[in-house]
Amino acid sequence: MGHADNPARPGGQSGSPARADLVILGGGIMGLWAAVKAERLGIGTVLVDSGPLGQGASGGLLGALMPHMPDKWNDKKQFQFEALLSLEDEIADIEAATGIACGYRRSGRLIPLPKPHLRTIALRHSADAETHWRQGGRRFHWHVVDRPPQGGWPDASFAGAGLVHDTFAARVSPRSLVSALAAFLRSSRHVRIIEGLEAERIEPASNRIVFRSGESIAFGHAIVAAGHRSFPLLEAISPSLPRPIGQPVKGQAALLRADTDPSLPVIFLNGLYVVAHEGGHVAVGSTSEDAFEDAFSTDFRLEDLIARAGALVPALRNAPVVERWAGLRPKAIDRDPMVGPHPDHPQVIALTGGFKVSFGLAHRLADAALAAVKSDEMRLPASFTLENHLSVASR
Repeated sequence: MGHADNPARPGGQSGSPARADLVILGGGIMGLWAAVKAERLGIGTVLVDSGPLGQGASGGLLGALMPHMPDKWNDKKQFQFEALLSLEDEIADIEAATGIACGYRRSGRLIPLPKPHLRTIALRHSADAETHWRQGGRRFHWHVVDRPPQGGWPDASFAGAGLVHDTFAARVSPRSLVSALAAFLRSSRHVRIIEGLEAERIEPASNRIVFRSGESIAFGHAIVAAGHRSFPLLEAISPSLPRPIGQPVKGQAALLRADTDPSLPVIFLNGLYVVAHEGGHVAVGSTSEDAFEDAFSTDFRLEDLIARAGALVPALRNAPVVERWAGLRPKAIDRDPMVGPHPDHPQVIALTGGFKVSFGLAHRLADAALAAVKSDEMRLPASFTLENHLSVASR
C-alpha cells in the first residue's frame, strides 16, 4: 500500500481528491480514532463527514466509561477491560500532542442497592472483580459499602442495602476528546479532512464512493464509520438480507450547572447516569428510544430524567439546565460493535455499531479496522465482526 502526505495540510476541506489509499466515511469518535491510527501508520487517508466533525452522536454530553459486570467473564468483557485500561494512555498522548484537555478522569462508579438481594449479588461480583479486573500491577475493585462516600451523592434513601463502589469506571468530556482528535488530524501529514460531503453509495466493483453531490472518490480501502448511516451503506452491498443490520436509537441527555466536586464517581441507577464534569457541570442521561418522531429534539422523557436525577442527588434539585441534547446512536442487530471486512468485498471495512460503548472502545476497534486494511489479523471477539452481524441479519 502506498503512503502519501496530506495534500491539503492542515485540514484542507476544499475539493475532493480523485483517489486515496484509504477513505474513512464518518468523522465521529470511531472515524476520528481510525484516522489517528492511519496517520501514525503513514497511510494516505481522506476522512469524509456529511457535516462538521463530531457533530452526530459523538457530540453528546454524558461521557460515562462503564465496564461490564465482572462476573461470567468472556472474551468480550476481556476486550472491553483492556480497552478501558489503555484509553487512559491514549488520551494522555493526544492531550500531549494537542494541548487540549479531554476531561478524562478515572472517577469510579456508584450503584445504589435498594433491596437486600441486590447486595448479595453485588458481594459475589466483588470476588469476581478481584479475579478479573487486574493487569500487571494494576487492580480495580467492586466494593460493597454501606453509605455513599460523600453525603448526598447519591441520597442515602436510594441505598437501603448499601452501594457498589466500582473503582475502574471513568468519564471523559465527549466534545473535548473529539476536539482534540480533530486538532491532531488537522495538523497531520497523511490525513485530509473533507466536511459537508455525504456518501450516497459504495461501489465495490470499481472501488469507488459516490457522494450525493455527484462527486466520487476511488479507494484502496474504505472504512465505513458513519454511525447509524453506515448500516444502509453496508446493506446495499449485502444482497438478500431479510432484516436490517442495525438501527438508530435516539438518546437524550442534559447538562446541569451545579457546585459539585468533579472527582465524584459516576452514579448509575436503573438506566440513569449522573456524571460530574469540570467547570461546575453535571451531565445526566440517557434515554434509549427505538421509536421517535424527531431525532434531534428533546421532550418529556428528558424532563423525567432530570427530575429523577434531582431526586437521586439533592444538589441537582432545581439546578439550572445549561443544555438539552438529543441524537441518534448506532445499534447493530447483534448489539455488539460491528467491525471488520465485508466477506464479499474485503476492501470495505465496517467500524460502527458502538451504541453506548463507543467512547470506551473506539481506539481499540480502530486498531482492528486498520489491521484489516493491512491484511493483518484482527484481534476481536467473533461476535464483533461484520461477518457475524450479516449472518444474524440473514437468518
